[in-house]
Amino acid sequence: MCCSVGFARSLGLALLPLALCCILGNLLLLFPMAEISYIKDDRLARYIWYFGGLGGGGLLMLIPAVVFITLGKCGCCWNESLMMCGSVLAAGVGMVGSGYCFVISGLALMQGPWCFTSHGWKYPFQDQWGRYLRQPDTWSQCSQPLHIVEWNVTLLCVLLALAVLEFIICLLQLGSGLVNAVCRPCCYKQEYSLNA
Repeated sequence: MCCSVGFARSLGLALLPLALCCILGNLLLLFPMAEISYIKDDRLARYIWYFGGLGGGGLLMLIPAVVFITLGKCGCCWNESLMMCGSVLAAGVGMVGSGYCFVISGLALMQGPWCFTSHGWKYPFQDQWGRYLRQPDTWSQCSQPLHIVEWNVTLLCVLLALAVLEFIICLLQLGSGLVNAVCRPCCYKQEYSLNA
């Protein structure tokens, strides 16, 4: 009951694979259908270059993951309170990172892919505010990269889901850390007065 460090560590261990999956998802967006030519020729959608999954949901999320995993063992209440304050700050960083990943992935999904159509390279779905997602018969107007709409929609939806999970995990630790940082010193004073 005294030590919530184990809970924080388990949350950190849960964040680690999510962050790695966000990094992988963003890297796959950079190489549609595993081809390098589109990144060389700058033929990727604008929001892909904002690195929502790589930066926000990935690298930035490694900060809280590492902090949660490496929290020390419970010694006394004061040490735990300081550790929990640190974990609260790390959770805040994680929430910012997952929020960034969610917003960028959502904007990229709304805009649609940059692709070659009968009118040249353009964003054929950007004025539809995401309505194209319910009209898969219109996706064929993107002829290059091949199956780019399916590729982007799948990966961006995965990034959105991962960002939500990361946010929830960081929110859990934020709540737990705040409760422990605020309540543990009070518990320590009560124990001290009972022993005296």
